Formats: sequence, structure tokens, C-alpha cells
Amino acid sequence: MTQTIEMPIWLFALILLFAVITFASHFLFPSVRWFFRRRMERVVKRVNERLERPIEPFKLARRHDMIQRLIYDPEVSLAISEYAQRNKVPENVAFERARSYAREIVPSFSATAYFSVAIRIARGLSNALYRVRLGYHDEAGLSGLDKEATVVFVINHRSNMDYVLVTYLAAERSALAYAVGEWARVWPLSRLIKAMGAYFIRRRSRGDLYRRVLARYVHLATQAGVTQAMFPEGGLSLDGQLAPPKMGLLKYITDGFEEGGRDVLFVPVALNYDRVLEDRILIAADEAGTRRFSARISVVAGFMFKQIWLRIIGRFHRFGYAAVSFGSPVSLKDHVSKHGAPDSKELASELMEKIADVVPVVPVPLLATVLLSETHVTKEALPALMQQHLDRMQGAHVHMPRDDIGYAAEIAFKHISERRLVRMDNDQIKIEEKERVTLQYYANSIAHLSK
Repeated sequence: MTQTIEMPIWLFALILLFAVITFASHFLFPSVRWFFRRRMERVVKRVNERLERPIEPFKLARRHDMIQRLIYDPEVSLAISEYAQRNKVPENVAFERARSYAREIVPSFSATAYFSVAIRIARGLSNALYRVRLGYHDEAGLSGLDKEATVVFVINHRSNMDYVLVTYLAAERSALAYAVGEWARVWPLSRLIKAMGAYFIRRRSRGDLYRRVLARYVHLATQAGVTQAMFPEGGLSLDGQLAPPKMGLLKYITDGFEEGGRDVLFVPVALNYDRVLEDRILIAADEAGTRRFSARISVVAGFMFKQIWLRIIGRFHRFGYAAVSFGSPVSLKDHVSKHGAPDSKELASELMEKIADVVPVVPVPLLATVLLSETHVTKEALPALMQQHLDRMQGAHVHMPRDDIGYAAEIAFKHISERRLVRMDNDQIKIEEKERVTLQYYANSIAHLSK
């Protein structure tokens, strides 16, 4: 017992390492997890006191537990069995594939990351780049939402800034769970996005097993009352117009509807910008007839450094106005009572119409409309011409700075001049022909509002 033994240093180091790991796993890690869990509970309690819709327990469940619940769900188990039979593989192989899908989809929500980091970044970035305005909102309808219902914000997709703006403007209502695409799976961005409660979806996946796992997760989250945000167009608008809706997530939600269960309230949200940061990339993709964007990281980094340099030397100007409108909610229960059963296509069409109705009118799209529809335009005539077009948009939700059409014309003309979309030819405003498609892109965002 007291004899001295000899061993190689590498073996002693290995034994010591295993001892440290054992100590940490049995004593240290549980204490650390308990400490952070208690801290998170205090943060959630404090945040819930000011939110209109408190954070649901479903979002606070441990990610490991949520993954286990998902892959052992009866419907997922059936899908695993069918996959194994169809592909002639052992069920344990199919099970592991389903587990990998679940690990990819399920987020790891952190109230601290969302409310202490994400909201502050969203607020700071939004106000640094734009003059943010709440164009219209049905305050009575939004404040009177059934507290037991699941709320889904349904948003038109103009820019990747959409995530940031809606997160910022909905901060006092609830924590949103976004469905995000493959672009957000890049490390370390993926860790932050999952901590914010977003879940990943493979937009191009055709595998039945993957779709069944995703559908079941969406169903569980919806039935648990998780506030969500979705883009029914399925991707960014390439030409500025509202695109036809895709059925994907919306169909998962409607297919999971249960009589007597929790209602789902869809809130239409419409965004519009004086400047979409990715406009040239989107226009180029539209002209090429592909959704493969050719944005290089060097170009993105160069743009960012240029804006930082302009801010340092005091020559930075914000990119005009970014306006967001919230429309009147649509109840899934009312939809079912009207149609007899959930009809995802009919519901999608109704939601897109409601989004179209509340698209905000901001200066640059309005000016682009004027320049494309008039042949001879002087700078002095812009306010009157813009007002004529506004008069045709009866019922539109218009945001003009200072409620002054003359000032709006001046600001909008300054923005498009700095981007060299137009030039002055004597006293006439002339469109640069190669930039006509850019002006059309902005005019398209409000074209449907003209009567």
C-alpha cells in the first residue's frame, strides 16, 4: 500500500487528465449549469414582467431535452421506420439521421443573449443605418390579442435587415423565433442565432424524413404558444415586388391545427426601405434568372469598412427611411370556421393581401415612381408630381418626413443623386439608363397601391 511505483510521465499525465475530467463532470459542471440556470430564470422573470406576451416554457426547455422529445415523438418514430424500410437501412441508422436533423433544427434559446445582446445590437444597427419609423400599426388589434393564442408575424422579405428591424420593433411584445435558412448556419453566427431562438430550415431539402422532423418541431412549438416570425415569400424579393407565397411553414402550422386547441393569430407585417443594402445583388440575381447571389465576402467587408471610414471622417449619411407596418391579425380558428378546414393556399393569399395593403410608402420608392412615369421632370416640379401619385394611393400608409412633401422630395432626390441613379441635364432630371432597373426595383415596392 505504501510502496513506491514507477510509471511513464505520459501515463501519469493521462491518469491526471481523466481524474480532472471525472471531477469536473461529477462536481464542477453540475454546479456551473445550476448557477447559469438560476441566473437565466431570474432574467426571464424580470423580462416577462414587461413583455406583452411572456416567454413560453417551451423556449426555455434544455436543448438536449427538446431534441430527445422530438426524435422520440410517435410521428417522428413512424417516419424513421418508413425511412428505414424505403431506403433498406437499419432503423438505428435512420434514427441517427433523424437525430442529426433534430440537432440542426432545435435552437438553444438564451434570454440573456436575446434581450441583453440581440435587442441592443438590433436597436443600434437599425438606428445607425436608417431613420426607423413605425408606419402603421393596429394598436387595438395587437394589444387585444388572445393571451393564450400563438402569434405568428408574417413578413414580406425585402432585405436581411428585416430580421433586425422586426426584432427591434417587436422587442416590447415578445421574443420572436425565426425560421432561418442555410446562410445562418455558418459558425460562429450559427451559435448566436440559435441562442436567439431561431431554428434552421433547409429550403432545398426534398427528403421526407427531414420534412417530417421539421413539421413536427413546428407543430410542437406552435401548440406550446411560441411566438414566431416567418417570411411567406420564402426568400428575398429580387425585383422589389411581393412574390407569390410558398406553402412550407404555413402548411406545417395549418396541418397541425386541432379543434379545441390553441388558436393561431397571424399578424401581417410589411416593410419598405429608401435603400435596400443588397439591392444591386438582388437585381443582378433577377437579371440572371437565379437565386444564387454572387456577393463575395471581400465586397461585403469593403462596403462595411467604407461606411465605418465615412462615419470616422464625419461624412456618413444614413440610408434614408425604413418603415414597418403591422396589420390586423388573422385568426386560424376563424379561418377554419369559415372554410370548414384549414386551407393553407387560401390563408396564404389572404395574408399576402393584408401585407400588400399595409406596405409603407416612403420617399425614394415614391420618387422612383414619378421619374419612371413622367417624361420631362424638373426638380421644382417633384413635390407636386409626388403628391399626385400619393392621391392615387387612397388608403395607403404613407410616411413622409415632417409630413412635408417638399422636404420628402428633397431628401429622396439627394439619396438617388448620391448613388448616381439620375443626373441633371440643364433643368431636367434624367435617368441614367443603366440604373433604370434600380429605380424600377424601388417603384415596384409600392406599384400595387396605385388605384
